[in-house]
Amino acid sequence: MSAHDETHYHDNHHHDDDGHDHGTYRSYLTGFIISAVLTIIPFAMVMLGGFSSTATVAVIMGFAVLQIVVQVFYFLHLHPKSEGGWNLLAFLFTAIILVIVISGSLWVMHHLESNMMPAHDMEAMRQAASPGLGG
Repeated sequence: MSAHDETHYHDNHHHDDDGHDHGTYRSYLTGFIISAVLTIIPFAMVMLGGFSSTATVAVIMGFAVLQIVVQVFYFLHLHPKSEGGWNLLAFLFTAIILVIVISGSLWVMHHLESNMMPAHDMEAMRQAASPGLGG
C-alpha cells in the first residue's frame, strides 16, 4: 500500500458520523412548529371556555400524549431507525413499567381510601367496646 493510499484510507475515518441521527435544521423546525401548535390548541380551548370540563381535560390529555410523541421523535430521535430500534424499545419498556407502577399505585391508594372506615364509625365502635371509658 502506498503512502497516498494510507492517507486516503485514514481520511475516510475522520468524520463525525457516529451512527446517530442528529437531525437537521428542518426537522428541528418541524418539531418546534408541531409542538407549538399542540400547545396552542389546548391553551386556546381553556382560555376561550365554553367547553365542558370533561371535554377540556380529555383534549388536554390527548394533546399531551401527542406532544410526548413529537418530542420523542423530533428532539430525542427515538424512532425505529435509530440504533437498530433498541433505543425505542428501551424507551417503550420504561414507559410500560411507569404506567404499571403509577396505575397500580393509584389503584391501591383508591381502594385503601374507599375501604377505610369513616372516623365517626370508628368513634362509635370505640365507645361500644368500652362503655365505662367513653365520654
